[in-house]
Amino acid sequence: MTENKQSNDELRCIGCGAVIQSTDPKQPGYTPQSAIEKGLANNELYCQRCFRLRHYNEIAPVSLSDDEFLKLLGQIRDANALIVYVVDVFDFNGSLIPGLHRFVGDNPVLLVGNKEDLLPRSLRRSKLTDWLRQQANMAGLRPIDTILVSAKKNHQVDQLLDTIEHYRQHRDVYVVGVTNVGKSTLINQIIKQRTGVQELITTSRFPGTTLDKIEIPLDDGHLLVDTPGIIHEHQMAHVLPAKQLKYVAPQKEIKPRTYQLNDGQTIFMGGVARFDYLKGSRAGMVAYFDNNLPLHRTKLANADHFYQKHLGDLLTPPTQDEVDSFPTLERQEFHTETKSDLVFEGLGWITVPAGVTVAGWVPQGVSVLIRRAMI
Repeated sequence: MTENKQSNDELRCIGCGAVIQSTDPKQPGYTPQSAIEKGLANNELYCQRCFRLRHYNEIAPVSLSDDEFLKLLGQIRDANALIVYVVDVFDFNGSLIPGLHRFVGDNPVLLVGNKEDLLPRSLRRSKLTDWLRQQANMAGLRPIDTILVSAKKNHQVDQLLDTIEHYRQHRDVYVVGVTNVGKSTLINQIIKQRTGVQELITTSRFPGTTLDKIEIPLDDGHLLVDTPGIIHEHQMAHVLPAKQLKYVAPQKEIKPRTYQLNDGQTIFMGGVARFDYLKGSRAGMVAYFDNNLPLHRTKLANADHFYQKHLGDLLTPPTQDEVDSFPTLERQEFHTETKSDLVFEGLGWITVPAGVTVAGWVPQGVSVLIRRAMI
């Protein structure tokens, strides 16, 4: 499982899959020659980036070109394989890969909703599974099955393995997903169950940790292939400073926060997003965000002044020293016909009743949208 040699004699990092090289520190796979020799001796060869990420939680920015991503996606389309599509149930919309059906070709898709442990236990899992399937259908996907797991807590991973084995029919398995859905954590659980090796693949809350595909042999000679996380540019994770990413990667079950609102009221989610109740009768609104993200209610008429005055102290993140570089919030208005979620992509959502007019504010480049209520 930890074999680094490839058929072309390339050495690859077992953490992210990048080709090991010792010439350019700014490119993927860089490792000092002394570390390469030590890694080979221990049969645990990591690039310098993965080593620092594993031991010091440091991130070094590297990127794949669009051409490299398209090449990898083309390999998926041309393969005869089962596609395991991992989404984050807490950030379903931010988990969608645009046009995925074009990349998978005729290959069957198994939809895996990860991080189910983050949602309230009161939510029936059968209802959540149905909701995920319906949302996937609306996005043009027709998965052959849908399964909920928690890779972090090892919930339902046994069932997932049985389901994969049932559908793959002696084919390769490609695991795909956008960054930050917990794909590498899930792969690590699979490796651990099959071999006893723990945390082979680099995992973190930073976008884009896996840089190249990682191939894991299956019993019949076929492969389970972990592909790089496809970068979804509209996720909140891409505008937050690294030390604030904890707010878009909840680690514990979300505790819903309920507000009885009259129209003309505003809720700030720290300083990174804003919810305005524009028109409707007094109603309960339920907020689903990381438990540590501070929420502040104020009057809509005073909201702009409140934001300018308190951004970086009362309204944080961002912190005071991050305010100048933080993107401007942009507004989008919605009217609901049914009970709906106003989604702040990658951050969370607020559930609102039918027949109201609301607005969502998010940093420039992040998406805000309305969807049928999950809960």
